[in-house]
Order: sequence, then structure tokens, then C-alpha cells
Amino acid sequence: MALPAALQNLSLPVIGSPMFIASGPALVAAQCKAGIVGSFPALNARPAELLDVWLTDLQAELAAYQAEHPNAKVGPIAVNQIVHQSNDRLAHDVAVCVKHKVPIIISSLRAPPPEMMDAIHGYGGIVLHDVISIRHAQKALEAGVDGLILVAAGAGGHAGPLSPFALVGEVRKFFKGTIALSGAIATGDAILAAQAMGADFAYIGSRWLATKEAHVDDAYRQAIVESSAADVVYTNLFTGVHGNYLKKSIVNAGLDPDNLPEADKSKMNFGSGGTGAKAWRDIWGAGQGVGLMDDVPSVAQMVDRLQTEYQAARKRLAL
Repeated sequence: MALPAALQNLSLPVIGSPMFIASGPALVAAQCKAGIVGSFPALNARPAELLDVWLTDLQAELAAYQAEHPNAKVGPIAVNQIVHQSNDRLAHDVAVCVKHKVPIIISSLRAPPPEMMDAIHGYGGIVLHDVISIRHAQKALEAGVDGLILVAAGAGGHAGPLSPFALVGEVRKFFKGTIALSGAIATGDAILAAQAMGADFAYIGSRWLATKEAHVDDAYRQAIVESSAADVVYTNLFTGVHGNYLKKSIVNAGLDPDNLPEADKSKMNFGSGGTGAKAWRDIWGAGQGVGLMDDVPSVAQMVDRLQTEYQAARKRLAL
């Protein structure tokens, strides 16, 4: 099946994943200018009225950049929408995205309702839905999404427990459309590996945390650079949904990362899990690929590096 038009003219088969707090206009603009998909959660724009401002400014900046660099590949903007009853901004944020005709919407947690799908498809946008299991994938496809983001073991933030080989392989049995794969992808070799196992795109998050444009504290960047896979903890304590977090931030919050209690799975809270530490602000999400991140480049430098590694891997395999 052909890829959606919005995803056909990229410098690399990469979608920058939307990261709470960390993904702001500077990071998104840099990703798009580097030729990959730049994304951010709608909820990062606070108050809600700021979403319209962000999209207006980003679209103007990217249009001006394209005009100045007519031969450059400029990636599209994607906005993440949290489909959950706790998100009282969903209708507003979707309406703003419809106004701006955002080409890609990334839906999370629950499959988008019909009215949301109709509104996005009405202007030619596409919806990619992130899932951690076969059941979630099937429900999303029943809702009419245009592609799937498979969040496998090792991904930063909310992540599933399945091996990417198992998850991609089983989904490909019943879905021939667009698939992006997430889970400890931090190098150009890994981008090619994701394609080799059946995905169309790599969905990369944590690598952008340690870039100059990420909206994070320098302490967070430094923790990424200093950590390895052994320093990542998988727990549902902080939001009610299992995710991967840096052990250092858990220790800094006064908790024992090796003896964390289980959260009440029926109470998704996106707060502190009763710990007093705020998820994403105090407890830092990161994937198991952090051991491959040793510096803090700009996004442009990072994409150039990924391109070099990707092409070298293709050459080694004579592709």
C-alpha cells in the first residue's frame, strides 16, 4: 500500500514522537526543517488558546523556510491528541487542528471517536494511532485510523512490554498500511532495522531530549547522556500506565527505584501517583536507547548523523 502523501517527501523515514513538556515549537521547527516529521502534544500549549498561536507561527516559519530553500525537504507537522475522558481540551484542540489543516494527527490512549475522524479526514488529514498490543491495534483500525504507531518494549515514556519483532510481525498479518515503530531507536542502523522487520518509519523520541532545541532542563539532558539501559525503570506508579523513566530522577524524588509500588490501574492520573513528584516534570521519561546517546547536538546535526549511519547500514547490506 502506498504511503500517505504527507509522509512521502522526508529526508529520513523518521517521525519525531511528541513528548510532554519537551516538544515545543523550537524542537518541532528544527525537526521539520531537517526533513522529518516534527510533532508535539496539543496539551503542551498552555493555556489552550496558545495552540492556535503555536500552529500559526510554526506554519509561517516553515513556509518561509521552504521559500528560502526551495529544494529542501521540509517535514510536516503532527499534533498529538490524548483521547481520554480526563482531557477536557480534546474537542477544542481538534477544532484548532482542523482550522490549521494539520496534516498528521497522532491519537493516543483510546481510538478516536467518529466525529474526530470525520473532521480530520474532511480536510485531507491523516490519523496515526499509537498502540502497545494487538487488541489495541485492531480497535484503532476498526475506528478507521490511517496508520499505526507500534510502541514496543524499551520506548521512552508510556511503552508496551512486547518485543518489536513480535509486535510488528503480528500486526503485519492483518494490516498492510502505514506502520511506525517505537522502542530504543537512537541510530541510523536502528531506523533501517525497523524497516527490515516490516515498519515504514522509525518513531523516535528520547534521542531528541538530548538536543539543544528540546524544552527540558540541562539536568535532564545531562542525565540522558550519563545513563544506560540499566538506568531505565519500567513502572506504572506515576501515571497509572506503564512507562520507562530515568532512575536518577526517581532517586532525586526521594523514592527507591528498585522498590516502587504498583499504581491502581483503574485510576489513570497523569500526575504523581501519590508520590508528590510530577510525571514528566520531576520524573523524567526516557527509553532504553539512552546508552547510545553521548552528546547534545542540534537537531540538524543529529539528523545528519542519522542519515550518515542509515546510508552506511544500507551500504553494508548492499541495499
